[in-house]
Amino acid sequence: MRKCKYCKAVELLPAAKCADIVEKKGYCSIACLNSMTRDKRIASQEKAESKATQVAREKLKTRAEHIKDAQRWFNKWIRLRDKDKPCVSCGNNGGHDKGIYGHNYDAGHYRSVGANPELRFNEDNCFKQCVKCNRDLSGNAANMRIEVIKRIGPDRLAVVEGNHAPKKYTIEDAKAISTQYKAKIKELE
Repeated sequence: MRKCKYCKAVELLPAAKCADIVEKKGYCSIACLNSMTRDKRIASQEKAESKATQVAREKLKTRAEHIKDAQRWFNKWIRLRDKDKPCVSCGNNGGHDKGIYGHNYDAGHYRSVGANPELRFNEDNCFKQCVKCNRDLSGNAANMRIEVIKRIGPDRLAVVEGNHAPKKYTIEDAKAISTQYKAKIKELE
C-alpha cells in the first residue's frame, strides 16, 4: 500500500470514475488530486508575485542601500578569506564572548571608511577583526598596523596609507562589487 502524495493517508482502492488516473498519479481521491493541483498553482503564483516584488523593491533602492549591500558582501568575503586567521588587532581566535553583537567577528578596516571612502572595498585595507577591537576599541589601530605589515608587507601597506583620489561609488559600481564578491564567496564556500 502506498501513501497519498497529498494527505499522506494510506491509499484505498479508488471508487471514482477516474480511478485509474488518480491511482497512477499517487493520490487517494480526486479531491486530493485537485487540492494538490490547486496548491501548486497558488505556490507558483506566490513565487511570481514574490519575484515581481523583489524586482520592484530593487528598483526603489537608493544608492546608499546598494552600497550597503555591496559592503555586506565584501565584509562576508573578508571574514571567509580570513576565517583561519586570528583577529588582526589582538590575535584572539574566538575567545571573546558574543555579547550584544551576536557574532564574534567583523571585517575591520585599517583606514576607516568615514575618513577614506575610496578604500571601502580595498582588500588590503580590510581584515577579520573581533567585535571588541573593531567596535569597542575603534579598530585598535596601533596593534592592527603591526599585524597588517606581517600579512601584506610594508610596500602594500604604504599604498593603503598613501594619498588616493576621492571616489564616489555609483549604483552600477555597487551592483558590480556585489556581483564580484558574491562570486568570490561562492568560490570560497
